[in-house]
Amino acid sequence: REEDPLSSSTSTSSGPAVNERTSERQTDKPILMEWQPDEQGLQQVLQLLKDSQSPNTATQRAVQQKLEQLNQFPDFNNYLIFVLTRLKTEDEPTRSLSGLILKNNVKAHYQNFPPTVAEFIKKECLSNIGDPSPLIRATIGILITTIASKGELQTWPELLPQLCNLLNSEDYNTCEGSFGALQKICEDSSELLDSDALNRPLNIMIPKFLQFFKHCSPKIRSHAIACVNQFIIGRAQALMDNIDTFIESLFALAADEDSEVRKNVCRALVMLLEVRVDRLIPHMFSIIQYMLQRTQDPDENVALEACEFWLTLAEQPICKDVLSGHLVQLIPILVNGMKYSEIDIILLKGDVEEDEACSAAALDVLANVFRDELLPHLLPLLKGLLFHPDWVIKESGILVLGAIAEGCMQGMVPYLPELIPHLIAGLCDKKALVRSIACWTLSRYAHWVVSQPPDSHLKPLMTELLKRILDGNKRVQEAACSAFATLEEEACTELVPYLSFILDTLVFAFGKYQHKNLLILYDAIGTLADSVGHHLNQPEYIQKLMPPLINKWNELKDEDKDLFPLLECLSSVATALQSGFLPYCEPVYQRCVTLVQKTLAQAMMYNQHPDQYEAPDKDFMIVALDLLSGLAEGLGGHVDQLVARSNIMTLLFQCMQDSMPEVRQSSFALLGDLTKACFPHVKPCIAEFMPILGLNLNPEFISVCNNATWAIGEISMQMGAEMQPYVGVVLPHLVEIINRPNTPKTLLENTAITIGRLGYVCPQEVAPQLQQFIRPWCTSLRNIRDNEEKTLRLYFFCDAVASWVSPKDDLREMFYKILHGFKEQVGEENWQQFSEQFPPLLKERLSACLRSLAALRAPGGHTGKLLGGGAGGDGARPWDLLLLPPPPPHQLSSILHSVDGFLTSPA
Repeated sequence: REEDPLSSSTSTSSGPAVNERTSERQTDKPILMEWQPDEQGLQQVLQLLKDSQSPNTATQRAVQQKLEQLNQFPDFNNYLIFVLTRLKTEDEPTRSLSGLILKNNVKAHYQNFPPTVAEFIKKECLSNIGDPSPLIRATIGILITTIASKGELQTWPELLPQLCNLLNSEDYNTCEGSFGALQKICEDSSELLDSDALNRPLNIMIPKFLQFFKHCSPKIRSHAIACVNQFIIGRAQALMDNIDTFIESLFALAADEDSEVRKNVCRALVMLLEVRVDRLIPHMFSIIQYMLQRTQDPDENVALEACEFWLTLAEQPICKDVLSGHLVQLIPILVNGMKYSEIDIILLKGDVEEDEACSAAALDVLANVFRDELLPHLLPLLKGLLFHPDWVIKESGILVLGAIAEGCMQGMVPYLPELIPHLIAGLCDKKALVRSIACWTLSRYAHWVVSQPPDSHLKPLMTELLKRILDGNKRVQEAACSAFATLEEEACTELVPYLSFILDTLVFAFGKYQHKNLLILYDAIGTLADSVGHHLNQPEYIQKLMPPLINKWNELKDEDKDLFPLLECLSSVATALQSGFLPYCEPVYQRCVTLVQKTLAQAMMYNQHPDQYEAPDKDFMIVALDLLSGLAEGLGGHVDQLVARSNIMTLLFQCMQDSMPEVRQSSFALLGDLTKACFPHVKPCIAEFMPILGLNLNPEFISVCNNATWAIGEISMQMGAEMQPYVGVVLPHLVEIINRPNTPKTLLENTAITIGRLGYVCPQEVAPQLQQFIRPWCTSLRNIRDNEEKTLRLYFFCDAVASWVSPKDDLREMFYKILHGFKEQVGEENWQQFSEQFPPLLKERLSACLRSLAALRAPGGHTGKLLGGGAGGDGARPWDLLLLPPPPPHQLSSILHSVDGFLTSPA
């Protein structure tokens, strides 16, 4: 410019001013011209929004296609925010819809928004958070929190300070809109707000929220409590630092006239009871009295929230001490809350309203805390309810009786001979709601019913329940089917004499039931199969049951989720029918393999191209694997040909490595069942399978670990000595699990059994590790029911002792005590008989070991009493005295108990 003659010679007063302004702009953040819509484009968007509210399906489809086209243009999102925030003349539903479409776009594509579009949207949101319309304010709040959830809390630093500042606005709409947005952010990002990543804004926000507990507007008070409530369960430090102020502020709102405020106060107290009961104990009497009032609140939502208090209190150790004196007030309130209101009956037509269900749940948990102490407060009420002429009151009485069944069973037993027939009669009541609740309550007493002579209660109950399964009312059908499944679990083989009658009813229901209840019917049939087992394998029963099941099987497509319950049902049926399932097995087997194969293929495509394919629903694969397990267990060796003609082992290899724990869990179950049924097909894969099994011996995934452990045990028994190369892969994990504190009982028992099986087939490899697991191993096995597993343990233990070359003195002493304990437990005759059960090599090794042990204990080096007459003179063999056949089950259990006693004694 300096060389331009015009600039120097013709400068005017305006020239320098323009240049100065330009240079100022260049040194600051660039100021963008505000975006303005093209009028024609705006009209197109508005028409699209109007069309999207049309009920016509074709119009909706056209709108969806147009939206997908417009989403290719980032500018489209500017139009959407413009309609939401600026077009005040448009109707509110259209403006709100524009915001919700934008919210969905933010959710799906925000990372692709140009910075100018993102900035324009954020600016518009904060500028219009105080819109006069509550609907528009709420929509803007949803949009703000959606943007924040996309990682924008860190990159939108002005958001939280600006919203908090807007709370001070004298304009109600601005204050309420800002609080609404903050509440949504607190709900969606509570952990992030309490983190160093944002410099812990809660240190400012919590005290700020607490100030608004006294605001004159109930809506603002409610927002303030709701915001703070988000941080109770997570014990946010900023809240813990202000906990006493918070509790005092809650107490000040106890009598608030606004129901939403009362609801949030109740919710806060319930959560505080869970995480800071120490702070509530000094005020517990007043809190309980307050909650007694709120449980009767005229607003059902408040009453429901208050009812949660009793459920949470029942889980606290202080429950009995603090609540005993209030039972006389509480029990009638809960019982009264279990009655249907008139509006329930008119509007809901029998669906249990939440407060009725919550009152029943509260009574249930309190019955488990107070047991029979509850009955003096209940029985006087119960008789009046159960025999009341008004069906609504009678129905609530039956519900009460069911709710206390578990906790007060012992105290109720004297009354049951009279009450059960009354409940069975209730199954025929003219009111469907009475019939359905009678089904549920009777199921809660099924255990007692089954313990009585069959003709007294079981037969009448079964007969009436089967009638109710065919009831004309769908709700009653559902309740009866569920109750019958519970009865099946309790009665088991007691039902065998009535199988024909039961199957006739269940099969008839196939033609009567609609979709929802059909799923419950599958469960009832599957439970029946589990309960009666092989008794179902009769031509007459198979002919009744299988045709309708196979018809449903053929009707459903591979993509239909109704396959899930049907596959589960067929799994139980196949296991029960055993060879009786053979005529149906091939198509069922092939379809299961296909389902697994399809799901794996879809998962592979999704992993490679997540933007082009949807993630598959792996539940299809899980239920298919479970049904294949049922087939393998039920058909046994008959499954051999099916496995031979399929690629199931290849698929199983993939399933065992799936990222989803439930898939691996079902895979290992199938592997164990195939190992038992057709090991020749499994054996070639063992070298590939064992490392995967070892990797899954992780007790963080209990069910996966359990099934992997069990499968290893089954494989060990089939492999025998050939298991030796794999002992080192799995044994260290198993030893770690059995020594791990707080391991679930089932996993401990399975681990102990598998270690025993490994020791049985590979004693040389396992015996050196004995000191690392013997104590928890014996403890775990002590409570297992008597079976062949315990017999194996004895063999293994003897083998482990015999393989020890030079044990330390204390360990040698322990061996002697244990072996001597075995001999004392089973007696001389059994010791003699047991000797022939061991292999020659073990007999020889144990003989030498016993001589060594006894010589060390007997005076002068002579053999002690354990070995009887010694190895010479009278021809007795020392191992004859120890190696006996498996003792009777009751003695076996006793032996293992004594072993545990030796191992845990101070000596």
